[in-house]
Amino acid sequence: MNRPLIISDCDEVLLYMVAPFRDWLDESQGVKFQMVGNDFANAMRWKDSGEPVGQQDIWRLLGGFFDSEMGRQTPIAGAVEGINALADHADVVILTNLNDERQERRRQQLADHGIHARVFTNQGPKGPALAAIIEEYSPSRAIFIDDLPQHHKSAAEAVPQVRRLHLCGEPMLAPHIDCAHAAGDAHARIDQWSEATPWLLEQLMQENAR
Repeated sequence: MNRPLIISDCDEVLLYMVAPFRDWLDESQGVKFQMVGNDFANAMRWKDSGEPVGQQDIWRLLGGFFDSEMGRQTPIAGAVEGINALADHADVVILTNLNDERQERRRQQLADHGIHARVFTNQGPKGPALAAIIEEYSPSRAIFIDDLPQHHKSAAEAVPQVRRLHLCGEPMLAPHIDCAHAAGDAHARIDQWSEATPWLLEQLMQENAR
């Protein structure tokens, strides 16, 4: 029988992203980032005018951050220890919404922090990518970890047999993100790795006991 499989997102699950992105915008891009509610787009305003940053500039700034500033990202508390504890019992892969040309940079970034895992890049909903990964690995059980409810919804539709944990480790974002568990698209919502790791291990052990 094949091993269980963990498919984890990276940003705000394993590594902080919004906080270092905010700092970089403030220091060098003339942009103030402040979350109000769960509207990421309206969180960014030009310092000199107070006007919202337009969609095209948002994508440009995000691209600039991932091209040159990934070194600012640090692990979320407990994430490295948690994901490596899971790797003792399951295969672990990363499914991250970055353009394909940034795949190797993300793999190396995670390796530098002690997370050695295959990285899959994706754009848009993650359900189809999850289905392709499940088909390739044919795991005895699979668990998907992500911080955004829309990806849990996509996963629930595409691969309903996969267990789904909604985890957002960024305190700046977590209170504002709709809960995928409450919506019925995730099996649990846990935002701290200290609590998530035992839950995830329990899911793996339950399957292995069958």
